Amino acid sequence: MRRPLPRDHFRKPLLETPFHPRLAALMQAEDWYNWGGYVSARSIRDAEQEYFAIRNAASLFDLTPMVKYRIAGPEAEAFLDRLTVRDVSRLAVGRVHYTCWCDDEGHVLDDGTLFRLGPAEFRLCCQERHLNWLLDSAIGFEVEVAEETEQVAALALQGPTSRALLTRAGFDGIETLKPFQIRDVHLDEGRVTVSRTGFTGDLGYELFAEPEAALPLWDRLWTAGPWHGLQAIGFEALDLARLEAGFIIANSDFITAETAIRVDRRRTPDEIGLGWLVDGKKAAYWTGKRAILAQRRDRSARWCLVGLDIDGNVPADHAIVYHKGKAEAGQISAAAWSPSAKRNIALASLRRPYGDTVKDDLWVEIYALRELVYHKLMVRARVVDRPFYDPPRRRATPPAET
Repeated sequence: MRRPLPRDHFRKPLLETPFHPRLAALMQAEDWYNWGGYVSARSIRDAEQEYFAIRNAASLFDLTPMVKYRIAGPEAEAFLDRLTVRDVSRLAVGRVHYTCWCDDEGHVLDDGTLFRLGPAEFRLCCQERHLNWLLDSAIGFEVEVAEETEQVAALALQGPTSRALLTRAGFDGIETLKPFQIRDVHLDEGRVTVSRTGFTGDLGYELFAEPEAALPLWDRLWTAGPWHGLQAIGFEALDLARLEAGFIIANSDFITAETAIRVDRRRTPDEIGLGWLVDGKKAAYWTGKRAILAQRRDRSARWCLVGLDIDGNVPADHAIVYHKGKAEAGQISAAAWSPSAKRNIALASLRRPYGDTVKDDLWVEIYALRELVYHKLMVRARVVDRPFYDPPRRRATPPAET
């Protein structure tokens, strides 16, 4: 059931999340953007300060606009096993795994996280909306699929002091929560589902609650925050952290099969660095299996998504990559100077064999603006492993006291 819209909704073409009053009160930069139909913050005060809160203290990000689906019923597991590339039967109750799903030709429709909330109840979180695809795919299965984006308020609490902050805020026993594990915590404001997941590649948690409990939950965390350096952050800081972690974003680092206008823009999991998700041996048939396994058998993948280490300190966002400075090899989709890794990093989609067997003598064409004049720079780049930054606290249980 959708919440009734205010009578003057036509004056506010974008929805506001349940946390918007708190974010609006903190907003100094007036830097908002449209995320899936919601008013979302790109930065609150200063994106650089917000980034360092992620890496050195604690950060709070409004995750509510992330698309969320509830999938439940006697055949929910069988349905998701058919839909996604991973073996859902191996996902235990109270656990999360990262996955993707494809069309019949093996092209990726989206990636996301799958939460197993019960034996026959799941939550699927992703970037784009896919309700029609999910409903069509569910035909023949005894399962219910419903979008619950508006019905579930969500926050991302990320950073090295996030565990200590939750403990101070009354989340008893949270130090025992392992990566990709879920736990329900019962507070005065109601039940909060906590998962040790995030999009920063750091220690962090995601919290899900009823919209009515959103502001009390925010206030509980904010009250405990001063002891742990808590800052509210926007997407710009999060985007830099996710790049350091080597994470990709649909329709930013790859084009989803449903939105691609040109057929040659579609990508299989092996072509965007998600081949490790594909379980070709699971018993259940899954959509796209034949095409993906045929591509592997024929070695016909045309692209690869790689991490690049680039000389200098000028970000190479959306630059073209060349081999030996002449043959065009591909294009960069995200790039930045990494304050934590102290490197000039990027994600790039390269035509094979570049980035696959040919990893040397790559050059990046950067246009640097200096005193209102663009200067063309041709700088060396090397294919490197991801993540670019990987602190041990991300996996430690219990996390170190900070």
